[in-house]
Amino acid sequence: MAWFRRLEKDTNSGLNDVTQSLRDDDVFAANIYWQDFPRLGIFSQATVIHNRNREKGQFEYDKNGFIQRPSSLFEERFSRDYDVTYFGYSTDGHYDRLNVTGSAYYAYGEQSSTRIKSSEEEIRAWFIASEFSFDMDWFRPRFSFLYASGDDDPFDRKAEGFDAIFENPQFAGADTSFWIRQNIPLIGGGGVTLAGRNGVLPSLRASKEQGQSNFINPGLLLFGLGFDADLLPELRLSGNINHVMFDKTEVLERLRQQAPIDDELGQDISLSLIYRPFMSQNIVLRLSAAGLIPGKGHDDLYGKEAKKPYSVLFNLTLTY
Repeated sequence: MAWFRRLEKDTNSGLNDVTQSLRDDDVFAANIYWQDFPRLGIFSQATVIHNRNREKGQFEYDKNGFIQRPSSLFEERFSRDYDVTYFGYSTDGHYDRLNVTGSAYYAYGEQSSTRIKSSEEEIRAWFIASEFSFDMDWFRPRFSFLYASGDDDPFDRKAEGFDAIFENPQFAGADTSFWIRQNIPLIGGGGVTLAGRNGVLPSLRASKEQGQSNFINPGLLLFGLGFDADLLPELRLSGNINHVMFDKTEVLERLRQQAPIDDELGQDISLSLIYRPFMSQNIVLRLSAAGLIPGKGHDDLYGKEAKKPYSVLFNLTLTY
């Protein structure tokens, strides 16, 4: 069991900023771990996490002058208080040569309305994700699936879009994926992003580091195929193709004042090389390229004339 009070983050580095006062945002967590359940080789974890936020009426700007709390959506008049409890189950293990990882969460709670003052909204949202892989000597194919529920009416006092407290997905290509790696701007010149940096959920936050959780969002469906190939003991090639869709688009249609918006966001394609010269984690070099082949929903949001988005990454990690 644990209790955390969240720290403010530095805008440009994402690191904890200990020079600022603590946020009025508490996280209470309880986990139960069970090894070899429900069968030998499977690890299970049951989780209950409660997030208590009391930042209603506060205004927070980042170091670049952009508003973070509240985000520039429906609620610039006042930010929110919310209490949300996550009930979750996660598993990791293998059935013979089939590797399985997965998580399922239900978010239950309430928040102060950002559209109707002095009223409450019910939070009811779902999330499920799983990845299957099969070991074939030096080659491992993978299949990924993710569903995060979306909200179909931003004004019905029901918040049904799933959002996390703070994301760090190790899934479907992780940060080599374009969708997960990149901030994708939505409105206000990027003041609100469709999905945040190193995040898979389209939560419509100003940022995941300094913003509040947002349970009025379009949700997501993701289907992915990928592989890991150990070309040499110290060299690995990985690839992913993910089909990305919105669960609901009504929230986007209200925000952008346009309809209809298609639910097909597009195909996310990525390829990466990881080189460990000493076959350890002491020196790791990584090169990756990723791009998004736009679907009709992307064209509706950004126009058919928009260039195909892509990114190239190189990083070096030293551990000693």
